[in-house]
Amino acid sequence: MRLLAALLLLLAALPARAEEVVLGLSRDSVSITTDFDGSDILIFGAVKRETAIQAVPPLQVIVTVEGPLEPVTVWRKARRLGIWVNAEAVEIDSAPSFYAVATSAPWKESISAVEDLRHGVSIPRAIRSVGAPMDIMDSEAFTEALIRVREEQGLYRVEEESVELRDSTLFDTSITMPANISEGRYLTRVFLTRGGKVVSAHESEIQVGKVGLERWLFTLSRQMPLAYGLLSLAIAALAGWGASALFRAIRSG
Repeated sequence: MRLLAALLLLLAALPARAEEVVLGLSRDSVSITTDFDGSDILIFGAVKRETAIQAVPPLQVIVTVEGPLEPVTVWRKARRLGIWVNAEAVEIDSAPSFYAVATSAPWKESISAVEDLRHGVSIPRAIRSVGAPMDIMDSEAFTEALIRVREEQGLYRVEEESVELRDSTLFDTSITMPANISEGRYLTRVFLTRGGKVVSAHESEIQVGKVGLERWLFTLSRQMPLAYGLLSLAIAALAGWGASALFRAIRSG
């Protein structure tokens, strides 16, 4: 009931437009602690309209969550003199550290290729790679390899038909953020589409950052690396001594 009341208040506050998306988030920040094992973000919203609901083509919803952009170097290994070495590399100008896409329908029914190119919705469109060395003829293979690796790490994902759309008005979905996400600003976008064409879009942000002991250790490792190294050695020595003492106690009965 609270969710519905919040959406109705948001709808009443908007100016009149043909069809417009209203977005809400269950939380606007994610804290990375020492025992952080991932987080789920509930994304919900509604469609404000001044006319009757258009049945055909049906309304669809696409939700994306994009982590901070960063340059990436992708290497390809090759066998040289009997051993595998990094032989070729392509510099990808910017790739999101995390990218999730959720749709209310199969991808081909949700958005056209032209609209995907225009708004940069799919994972390949979110990655920017301007050029590659002249001796590399298949630079697309490096981008595909980056996507494949990050999909295996849970950092890139496409979840078709995971957005629940009720009466072409209310929608919600849940995006799972894994434990290995990076700090920074995460851009959340919602697209309303009809017949593959985007009719409305809305953006919001989620802040992801380390807190508590995790933040202290991260800051210590960057600003005082010698102290961080000595502390790590002390903890390792203490853990080894504790384990040895425990085994001696067990053997002595």
